[in-house]
Amino acid sequence: MSSQHSVLSDVIAAYIETFSSGPDEVQRELIATTAELGEPSIMQISPAQGTLMATITNLVRPKFAIELGTFTGYSALSVARALPAGGRLMCCDVSEEWTAIARKFWERAGVADRIDLRIGPALDTLRSLPAEPEIDLAFIDADKANYVTYYEEILPRLSQSGVILVDNTLWYGTVADTDSTDPVAAEIRSFNAHVNSDDRVDVVVIPIADGLSIITRRIT
Repeated sequence: MSSQHSVLSDVIAAYIETFSSGPDEVQRELIATTAELGEPSIMQISPAQGTLMATITNLVRPKFAIELGTFTGYSALSVARALPAGGRLMCCDVSEEWTAIARKFWERAGVADRIDLRIGPALDTLRSLPAEPEIDLAFIDADKANYVTYYEEILPRLSQSGVILVDNTLWYGTVADTDSTDPVAAEIRSFNAHVNSDDRVDVVVIPIADGLSIITRRIT
């Protein structure tokens, strides 16, 4: 996860983390446990991004939320804690190993009963959902090559006041570097252009961590 790699300067990134509501004991232990994985630990979202996602969840008050790409569960924990009474979060991931860590910390945080973890390709899970607009909040943080496909599967299922959050949409800042040959940067550029040209939605890219896009249905 490049979310720990801010596109902002180290000083500003540290300032944001310092003056945003920080992680509690369970979240700090989850961060430490994830760090023990080594290089894959960069896939964990930053604490400030977790706080932002919890804030958005508090505002949206989703009855049904979905997450594509769960890793060790920090983002899911942030969202699940902020769900209203009766709210549910469906998490999609392909790793039994990493989500086993997530399950342990969801239990410790007291939110496991709000989360439905699905192991398997996220597209299969999405396509098994009803076609009706029942998703109130979605977080896309899975394989970047499928971002457009995930988005197109979610949007028809998004409630009128629903929100789609998409991670890594600045990709180390390389999206703005037209000389970059990074294939993932090219995929993210393509996704960003696709959403920006979609007259069904409004989108803003927030320069927190590695970039977070916030997408809502356009009010007509």
